[in-house]
Amino acid sequence: MYMPNKTAALNAYQEVGVRSGLDEANPHRLIQMLMEGVLDRVARAKGHMSRGEISPKGEQISRAISILEGLRLSLDPAQSEELAERLEQLYDYMGRRLAEANLHNDVDRLDEVLRLMKELKAGWDGIPAEAVEEAIARRQSDTESGE
Repeated sequence: MYMPNKTAALNAYQEVGVRSGLDEANPHRLIQMLMEGVLDRVARAKGHMSRGEISPKGEQISRAISILEGLRLSLDPAQSEELAERLEQLYDYMGRRLAEANLHNDVDRLDEVLRLMKELKAGWDGIPAEAVEEAIARRQSDTESGE
């Protein structure tokens, strides 16, 4: 199973101002929280966009892009180079679509990012708890043995 870089994910999440439960969160949960953060920020931006609130819309989109960057930085090519590359491309694409949505006040682009992130998160959420625990234990073992 693919496990992200916990430090990069933690730093990204702290940058967007959400701190509750981070100390106890495992790397899998941190990624879930980041994905939830993107969904929340894009939904908020959509609301601001519909009300013509330019500044708050831009702020929420900027925060969503920052969280996507945190997700990108948390990728660990050592776990799966191909998966990391594909996810990096997807995060980059979503970030560009958000920037375009902001520039053009295009709700369809926000909806596209919401759809993509929901699909990605559903896959992430579908990873069995046993596989998550096994991957965490393996990563801790690798860290302790110096690999």
